[in-house]
Amino acid sequence: MTCSGREPMLFYEPHLRDTSLLPHDPFKAAIAPRPIGWVSTLSAEGAVNLAPYSFFNAVSGAPPMIAFSSEGMKDSATFATQTREFVWNMPTWELREAMNATSASLERGANEFDHAGLEMAPSRIVEPPRVAASPVAFECKVTETLALTDLDGNRTDRHLVIGQVVGVHLDERHVKAGILDVTAIRPIARCGYTHRRLHGPRPPVQMQRPR
Repeated sequence: MTCSGREPMLFYEPHLRDTSLLPHDPFKAAIAPRPIGWVSTLSAEGAVNLAPYSFFNAVSGAPPMIAFSSEGMKDSATFATQTREFVWNMPTWELREAMNATSASLERGANEFDHAGLEMAPSRIVEPPRVAASPVAFECKVTETLALTDLDGNRTDRHLVIGQVVGVHLDERHVKAGILDVTAIRPIARCGYTHRRLHGPRPPVQMQRPR
């Protein structure tokens, strides 16, 4: 890890990061704010899953498409690959504790909606349910899944799931003069090493992932 003579800039190669100087990976903190992929899926056998994903974003506007990346073939990626469907639910400040609860490592097939005390609501086009309390939800059909590889062509056990939005749910209380009032919704996002409400003066919240 080096520092240039002209500017106080650190440089390092990711695999050579000095963990005594940077114990927490700056890569995940630097891309901020980053929306949270709160994804609900349904297995081919009918098991329901709900989990938040740190690596998530919109990737296309026409057609509208979103994607999440799973570090390991976890339930969300497995179920979405099986059924080719998933739902993204917007996490808000009010839902932050419930969202965090759904990150717990439960047995495959366990229902995170029940674990977090969340009500399920039916989707219109796809089979997976949505979070009833979430003010925005996108029903998606999977267009492709990618097993990510590194520069040497080695598999990384990271899996990218891309879905086309086929249905949109909006809480009509937050639609004003034809505009979605995102400020009023108060979504939360990953900001640096913490989660933060995107609007307003509230300080960031450090949330410990349940075990």
